[in-house]
Amino acid sequence: QVQLVESGGGLVQAGGSLRLSCATSGRTFSCYAMGWFRQAPGKEREFVVVISWVGGNTYYADSVKGRFTIYRDGAKNTVYLQMNRLKPDDTAVYYCAVSIGIDGTPRFPGEYNYWGQGTQVTVSS
Repeated sequence: QVQLVESGGGLVQAGGSLRLSCATSGRTFSCYAMGWFRQAPGKEREFVVVISWVGGNTYYADSVKGRFTIYRDGAKNTVYLQMNRLKPDDTAVYYCAVSIGIDGTPRFPGEYNYWGQGTQVTVSS
């Protein structure tokens, strides 16, 4: 089993910044990817960004490209999501997830094996 714990969400004004963290524990794998998704009320879960753990390759959704940055700390088994120039449309519950056995950049929820509990991000206008 793998456990993921997100933190760093909160309330911020439009144009502000937040940094989310996702700490992992439990089983370790040699090949996997970590992604961030978000879900706003009444909407489907939406892909945000992913990073392949071994190669460090990243893929961003167009809606966040240039504003969000994903990076990892291997020593801490933690992935971070730096979110700048936040917009009200970024308001959602943000989830991190792990996709096992893929050294790539999966973008669909069904490709992920483990999920965190989510952290709320609210951007006021």
